[in-house]
Parts: sequence; C-alpha cells; structure tokens
Amino acid sequence: MKKLSAVLAVLALAVSAFAGEFADISIKEVNALSKSKKAVIIDVNGTDSYKKGHIPGALDFDVIKDTLAAKLPADKDALVVAYCGGPKCMAYQAAAKAAAKLGYKNVKHMSAGISGWQEAKMKMEK
Repeated sequence: MKKLSAVLAVLALAVSAFAGEFADISIKEVNALSKSKKAVIIDVNGTDSYKKGHIPGALDFDVIKDTLAAKLPADKDALVVAYCGGPKCMAYQAAAKAAAKLGYKNVKHMSAGISGWQEAKMKMEK
C-alpha cells in the first residue's frame, strides 16, 4: 500500500509539472474574450505567422516584448492569455512568464494554439 501511495504521489507530481504553471483556457472562452475585449491576448508564434493570421485582437509578442509593460493594463488582476502553435508548443511561456514577472496574477494559456483555433474554424485576423 505504501508503494502504491508513493507511485501515485510521483505520478501526481509529474502530471502537475507537465501541465505547466499557467492554467489552460479553452478556444470557446478565448473566442468570447476576443469579442468582448476583456483580456489581453498574446500571439507567440512569430511575426511571419502573426501576419498570416491570428486571433482577432491578439498582440504580436515579437513586436511588443520590449514594451510589454506598456501594452498590459494597470490592473494586475487583468486576464492575460498567451498562445502559440498548438498543444506541444511551449513558446507561449515567454509571454506568460514575462506577464507574470510584471506581476500579473491571472495569466492563462490556450494550449490548443493557433492550429486548434483554425481546426475549430474560428475567425482569423490578418
């Protein structure tokens, strides 16, 4: 029984580490936020990808990373959503960690990424 408990504890730790430090947010939720403009959405796919198409209202992290503090709201509880290519892409962490380092407490990750957004046939902006 003790071995089973130890194995379960290790698995739980591994799953939480894999899940990342930023909560996931769904495509449906991000779509609503994009329409309502109640969050700052940051595209971390690079400028070339951004120009080809991004979530409406999303900011190009490559362009704003040096002035991120000025692009984010004064309210540190404001929702900030970062996304990149898809579920296996980790580039979103650059924007998410930068926002967290600036003191933002409500930073989320759309793990589906732009590939999931496109597969869901959501509106794109160029």
